[in-house]
Amino acid sequence: MNHSNKRKVHSVKPTSLRVYACFAALLLPLLLPAQTPSKIFSVTRYQAVIDTFLHQDSIKPPPKGAIEFIGSSIFRQWTTVTEDMAPLPVYNRAFGGSRTAEVLYYMDRIVLPYQPQIIVYYCGSNDINNGDQPADIAGRFFQFCERVHQKQPETRVFYVSINRAPQKMVRWSAVDSTNDIVKAYCTKARTVDFIDVNPVLFNEKNEPRYELYKTDKLHFKPEAYKEFTAIIKPILEKAWKSIR
Repeated sequence: MNHSNKRKVHSVKPTSLRVYACFAALLLPLLLPAQTPSKIFSVTRYQAVIDTFLHQDSIKPPPKGAIEFIGSSIFRQWTTVTEDMAPLPVYNRAFGGSRTAEVLYYMDRIVLPYQPQIIVYYCGSNDINNGDQPADIAGRFFQFCERVHQKQPETRVFYVSINRAPQKMVRWSAVDSTNDIVKAYCTKARTVDFIDVNPVLFNEKNEPRYELYKTDKLHFKPEAYKEFTAIIKPILEKAWKSIR
């Protein structure tokens, strides 16, 4: 019998194990994907804003069963949304430069207690700037819808498309992918719909309408919100009429 290829079993001394462990501890961080500081954030960073909402609502709560706008600064800066959507019973609970995880975290406090019959959702733009994957961004929106419908199965949720803003031109493919995933979901979901506002943000040459943007090329001037009103309000009016 040929034993030339038989493996020899060597015992490993404790000292050697310690050396291997130290070497692995030094090498492992080099093998793992780098985590940049921009990807690290606390979901409670806007707690003070939420506390302000809750204090205001303890004095004068928004009407239950109404229409809630929720999301990030694109909606937060829509300061005329209540007037623009009148006489629809609209109130705004968008906050900070929020991301989808933060909307999920606070929805038990600033969404579900008011039992909105219609929710208009804009969030995900900041997730894209953070480098998140489209499937993950869309997935957190799906979680939002599932949690809403666990409490109120008939609540209509309208997802407003993430804007193809000049500020994130290099990330437009991620914007488009996220919007496409959500749009496909909306075609199958009975109470979730997709509203695309991107067409009004481009001219006939398919160039961004820079005159609608502030200097950061991300947030909007009042003229842009007039364009949004023209798209969103008729949709909400029809939905509101169908549930009254």
